[in-house]
Amino acid sequence: MQSAAEIVKFDRIVSESESAAAALAVKADMLQGWISLDVPMNYRGTDSVACFIGSVQGTVSSAEFEEMIPECSAEVISSSKEMSRLFIMCLRENYDTATEKLRDSGFVPISDPEADTPSNLIAKCRDDISMLSERAEKARDTIRSLAEKRRSLEFAVDYLQMRKDKYDALSAVSFTGSTFVLTGYIPEKYTQSVEKEITSRFMASIEFSDPDDDEDVPVLLENSRFSAPVEGITEMYALPSRNDVDPTPVMSFFYYLFFGMMLSDAGYGILMVLGCSIALAKFSLDEKMRKTLVMFRNCGVSTVIFGALFGSWFGDIVQVVGREFFGREIGSIALWFEPLDDPIKLLLYSFALGIAHLFLGLGVSFTMKWKSGKKLDAILDTIPIYLTILGVCPAAAGILTDVPKGMQTIGLYVMAVGVALLVLTSGRSSKSIFGKLFGGLYTLYNTATGYLSDILSYSRLLALGLATGSIAGVINLIGTMPENTVVKAVLLIVVFIVGHTANLGINLLGAYVHTDRLQFVELFSKFYEGGGRQFDPFTVKTNYIKFKEESINE
Repeated sequence: MQSAAEIVKFDRIVSESESAAAALAVKADMLQGWISLDVPMNYRGTDSVACFIGSVQGTVSSAEFEEMIPECSAEVISSSKEMSRLFIMCLRENYDTATEKLRDSGFVPISDPEADTPSNLIAKCRDDISMLSERAEKARDTIRSLAEKRRSLEFAVDYLQMRKDKYDALSAVSFTGSTFVLTGYIPEKYTQSVEKEITSRFMASIEFSDPDDDEDVPVLLENSRFSAPVEGITEMYALPSRNDVDPTPVMSFFYYLFFGMMLSDAGYGILMVLGCSIALAKFSLDEKMRKTLVMFRNCGVSTVIFGALFGSWFGDIVQVVGREFFGREIGSIALWFEPLDDPIKLLLYSFALGIAHLFLGLGVSFTMKWKSGKKLDAILDTIPIYLTILGVCPAAAGILTDVPKGMQTIGLYVMAVGVALLVLTSGRSSKSIFGKLFGGLYTLYNTATGYLSDILSYSRLLALGLATGSIAGVINLIGTMPENTVVKAVLLIVVFIVGHTANLGINLLGAYVHTDRLQFVELFSKFYEGGGRQFDPFTVKTNYIKFKEESINE
C-alpha cells in the first residue's frame, strides 16, 4: 500500500508538471509577438508621458494612431492579418483623450501585464519548463524503480477488490447475535450438492423453493458446446426474460453459416482457426474470452468450408502462382462453383438461406404461442406467412433464372391461399366487419413490405463474399505486375503479406458486424423480446490472480 501511495503521489507530480509546462509553453508562444518590446509589459510611462501597450484587430500602421491622438508617438511591435500589437506614447495631459480614441478604435490593453520585458519573460518560461520537465522525469524514474513491486501491487488490487465484494455481499445478509439468514438464487441442478457441502461443514438449515410466476429471476445461459460460444452475441443484444426462449441455440448454426459465406476464403479461415487455437492453448483466459475465441475458431472452420466450395484460397493465388512462375494455367479449384463467375446463383442461394432463417424465427414464435395455450394464434400468425412467402418464391426466382411454369403456377395458388388467410384472419381481434377487413389488409401490407426488405437483406451474403474474393484477386494482381521474375516474386511476397492481412482484417470485421445484424434485426424480431438480468453469483472477481475452481456438483 505504501508503494501504491508513492506511485499515486509521483504520478500526480508528473501530471501537474506536464500541465504547468503546457501552460508556460502557451504563454511563451503568446509573448513571441511582443519580443521586440524593450520595456516591461506593465510599463505605464512617466510623470509627463503616458504609455499604452495593447493590440487591435487586423493590420494597422503607426501613422493612423499618430493622426488620431494629438502629440502621440506610436510603434507597431508586430503585425499580422489577425492582430497588430502596439506601443503608444502621448503627453500625460492628453491621457483621457487618448484613452477615448483608443477605445473607439477597438484597442485592447494587454491583460495581466508583468513587470518584465517579453524577452526576459520568455526566457523565464523556458527555464521553468526545463525545470518542470526534470521534475516530471525524476518522478517517472521513481515510478519505474517501483516496477519490481508490480506483482505485490496486483495482489493488493485483487485483495482489496475481494474485500469490497465481501462487504457488499454482507450488506444484503440479515444477522442476529449468533445466526444469519441468506437468500438468493441457485440453478436447480446444484441444489443437492450445495446442501450437502454446507450441511457437512456447518450447522445450517437450507430451504429450496421455486420462484413465483411474477418474480424477476436472473438468467443463466446454458447451451451445448456447439452453441455456447455464441452466447456473447445474445448477451450483446439482451438476455432472455423468464418467458423467452434462449435464442442462442436457435441462431448458432446460421451464425457460423453466414459468417463463413461472408468471409468465404479458405486461407483466411485457416489463419483464424490456427490463431484462435494457439491462443486457446497458450494463454490463460477468462471464460468469456475463451468462448469468444472458440466462436471465431468455429467461424474459421465455416470459412474454410465455404472457401473450398467457392475455390478461394487467398483469392486466386494458386492460379496466379501457377501462371506467372510455372507457366501453367490452372483452372477452377472450386468444389462447388465460383461466385465471381455466377453471382446470380449465389444470390438465389443467399435468399433461400435467408427465407429458411426467417422461417426458423417464425417456427420458434409458433412453438412459444402453442406451449402458452394460444394454439389458434400460433397457427393463424405463422402458417399464412409461410404460404404467402413460399408461393411468391417461384415467381420471384423466375425473374433471375429459369423456373418451370408449372412450379410458378403452383406457387401462385399457394400464395393466393396465404394472402386470403392473412386478410381474413389477421383482423380477428376487431369486433366489426370493416375492422376485420382493414386489419387484414394492413397486415398483408406489412407482411409484404416487411418480409421483402428482410429477404433482400440477405443479399449481403453475396456482397461481402464477392468483396473478399475480388479484393484478394486485386492484391494478387498487383503483386505480379513487374516483368522481371525475381522482382515479381519479391513484390508478390510483400504485397501478399500486407494486402491479405489488411483484407482479412477489414472483411473479418464486416462479416462479424453483418452476421450480428442478420440475427438481431431479421431473426430476433420474429420471436425474441429479451429484458432479462444476468445471474451474478458469489464469486471471486479478480483482475490479475486467477483461482482454479472445483465443481461440487456430482
